[in-house]
Amino acid sequence: MEEERSFSDICGGRLALQRRYYSPSCREFCLSCPRLSLRSLTAVTCTVWLAAYGLFTLCENSMILSAAIFITLLGLLGYLHFVKIDQETLLIIDSLGIQMTSSYASGKESTTFIEMSKVKDVVINEAIYMQKVIYYLCILLKDPVEPQGISQVVPVFQSAKPRLDCLIEVYRSCQEILAHQKATSTSPPSDGHSPRTSMDAVDFRAIEQVTVNLIYCMMLNKVFLCILVFPL
Repeated sequence: MEEERSFSDICGGRLALQRRYYSPSCREFCLSCPRLSLRSLTAVTCTVWLAAYGLFTLCENSMILSAAIFITLLGLLGYLHFVKIDQETLLIIDSLGIQMTSSYASGKESTTFIEMSKVKDVVINEAIYMQKVIYYLCILLKDPVEPQGISQVVPVFQSAKPRLDCLIEVYRSCQEILAHQKATSTSPPSDGHSPRTSMDAVDFRAIEQVTVNLIYCMMLNKVFLCILVFPL
């Protein structure tokens, strides 16, 4: 079964969430980001070339125009291949693990797989970014040395940055899969409570570190766009 709903990112852009239910223990979520606008591409290119032409009229050096064309093409290729992500996919299977795939505008794909035995929980965390509070979904990994500790926090949908209502949809499905996995395991919880782990055991230093890294990636993306617009 497949469903599709529209949501918004933290900047108000439109996002499309496709939910595919293969079985009670296997679900997939595809979050499509807005594609590169031809109008934005034209505006950036014209801005760079006009600035280069202005410098050319002052310096009368033809190398400026050649450098502007080269920098524009190189910056565009780098942006499409390393920065612009068109789709992010989250596939969760209770007997195997969680797979995260990022599809770039150039066609490149980056895949990360986490074994289910390493997953401790899936939570929604919050961070302060540009004087506002944003939310993001993250996966807590177990500490192999300390069973109740957290070894790493892996954020999900870093490029799309969906709002809380979209994250809640994915979070609920992930919790259902985790609950199903714990219910079918050979060692169910002995206290009879819900398989949902308590946040008392969460290593908040790890969550704080991944929050800082997420905000740093957002700011780096904005700096890259500024360099692309004003290379000279």
